[in-house]
Amino acid sequence: MEIVLALGIGVLTASGVWLVLRPRTFQVIIGLSLISYAVNLFIFSMGRIKMNAAPVLESGADIDPTIYSDPVPQALVLTAIVIGFAMTALFLVVLLASRGLTGTDHVDGREN
Repeated sequence: MEIVLALGIGVLTASGVWLVLRPRTFQVIIGLSLISYAVNLFIFSMGRIKMNAAPVLESGADIDPTIYSDPVPQALVLTAIVIGFAMTALFLVVLLASRGLTGTDHVDGREN
C-alpha cells in the first residue's frame, strides 16, 4: 500500500511540475492544483496508513496510540482542500480577466 501511495504522490508531483513549466496560464493553474493534491496526499500519509484501525478512543480502555489513526493530518488536508478550491477559482477568474485584457493566455503575455 505504501509503494502505491508513494508512486501516486510522485506522479502527481511530476505532472504538476511539468504543467507549471508550460507557457499557457491554464496549464500552470492545473499544474499548481496537481502539486497541491500531491502535498495533501503526503500530509495525509504522515498520519500513518493504518488498516482496520479504530478512528476514536474507546471509553474505559487503556490508551495505546499505536492502534489509532491520527486525526490531525485529516483535518489539515480537509482545510487545505477547501482553501485550494477557493484559490483555484480565484486563479481562474484572474485568468479570464487577464485574457480579456491582453487577448492572450501566455504566461509572459505574448505569443511566440
